Amino acid sequence: MKFLRRLFLAILIVYLLPTLASAGWWYVKDRPGNWREADWSSANILPKPQDSNEAAVYIFSATTGGLKGAVASHSWIVTKQEGDDSYNRYDKVGWGSPIRRNAYAADARWYSNLPHLVTAIHGEEATRLIPKIEAAIQSYPYSKPGAYRIWPGPNSNTFVAYVLRSVPQIGAVLPPDAVGRDYLPEGKLFAIDADGMDAHVTLYGLLGVSAGVRSGLELHFMGLVAGFDVMRPGVKIPALGRFGV
Repeated sequence: MKFLRRLFLAILIVYLLPTLASAGWWYVKDRPGNWREADWSSANILPKPQDSNEAAVYIFSATTGGLKGAVASHSWIVTKQEGDDSYNRYDKVGWGSPIRRNAYAADARWYSNLPHLVTAIHGEEATRLIPKIEAAIQSYPYSKPGAYRIWPGPNSNTFVAYVLRSVPQIGAVLPPDAVGRDYLPEGKLFAIDADGMDAHVTLYGLLGVSAGVRSGLELHFMGLVAGFDVMRPGVKIPALGRFGV
């Protein structure tokens, strides 16, 4: 019983308190009432594609809307081949065609929320990675209509996390509020990134652990992530995000 009490107290402190704090802030925050009222326009974060000749890869994340916005974000992928005068944006959504291509501006707000740039790659490295990224997008196993579930996954973050694990040279991990990123496709309980540098153990995205060079050490509970990074020092706080370098 003493162990169970301590376990409950640890869960309360590490996961529930930050979640309740985030939910309280979300409740008083000024935000659109529904998707029709939301601002989906460009946040003008990226340069105009015609202003740069070099290839580029971007991973974005932004707080989502509705009640889930209190604890969760939505992520997407943006690419541009060398010499192209437009970006390609890829999102996994729960309506219509599941993997959307260029449904929104590359750096558009999501439910009026400003996007956060998770990582950016330019030049020759981007040119080398784009074919691998496109191959991973094509191989994503939940790309058909109906293959979407808000929680615990597969959702928009499951899609982007799958691409990041398949192309680890991107060198990025989605923020801890990207609920669904820890859901492994096809019901797998264990996975190792393509380069062997990160490992993931999960019970269908509900309970799990990730560890490695990119992930640091993470503990997952009901889609919420707590942990810390070593290579790029920082802490990961459930529902609130990552804080550090």
